[in-house]
Amino acid sequence: MDTATPDQALCRLDDIPDNGAIAVDAMLRDGEESVIVLRRDGAVHAYLNTCPHAGRRLDWAPGKFLVKDNLLICAAHGASFQDVDGLCIGGPCRGEHLRRVGVRVADGEVWLDD
Repeated sequence: MDTATPDQALCRLDDIPDNGAIAVDAMLRDGEESVIVLRRDGAVHAYLNTCPHAGRRLDWAPGKFLVKDNLLICAAHGASFQDVDGLCIGGPCRGEHLRRVGVRVADGEVWLDD
C-alpha cells in the first residue's frame, strides 16, 4: 500500500455518486497518482487507477468508470474487480488485486489516510 501525504483531502463525499466511482489525483509517497474513489452505501474505498493486468487505467474516459453490481470493470480488457477489496473475479488478471489507497471520511470529505 502506498503511504499518502497526511491531511490531503481528495474530494467531497457528495462528489462520488452512490454505487459509483470518480478519479482524483493524489500526492502519494511515490509521486502523483490517479486514484479511483468508490462509494457504496456510504462506505468509501480507494485504489490506484492501474489495472494489474497491463498497467493501464481502468476508466473508459478520464474519471469515468463502469461500476455494475458492485464490480468495477476495466475499460481496456474487461477485468472485473470487487469494489470492497479490489479483488479481480473475472478477466485476464483473475485472483490479483488493485492496489489499495487508505482513505477516511471526515466532515463530509474523503481524506487520504496514512
